[in-house]
Amino acid sequence: MLPTENRLRRREDFATAVRRGRRAGRPLLVVHLRSGATGPHAPGESAPPTRAGFVVSKAVGGAVVRNQVKRRLRHLVRDRISMLPPGSLVVVRALPGAGDADHAQLARDLDAALRRLLGGGTR
Repeated sequence: MLPTENRLRRREDFATAVRRGRRAGRPLLVVHLRSGATGPHAPGESAPPTRAGFVVSKAVGGAVVRNQVKRRLRHLVRDRISMLPPGSLVVVRALPGAGDADHAQLARDLDAALRRLLGGGTR
């Protein structure tokens, strides 16, 4: 499970990440990343935590399949959240093929998208 301080919940935060962040698409998912804190923080104040949210539409499958995809993505992001800059907003949008994919395929696509967004991959 993703810790409470790392969960993206508000609609405005999702919109900020999607509209103002960078995007990397893969066959199974699209990752939106808004790097860094949205505003400067006072000296001595720690940077806000990185927060992640997930979008899994009905195109992925029925309710059971959608929840399974969300659980897998939450687990994968939890293990990778320390790689992201503090204060970042991340939205992972599952594409229709994600319902049929296994854990390793989702992990491979998520890693490739994050590498590209963090500057380690090529176009």
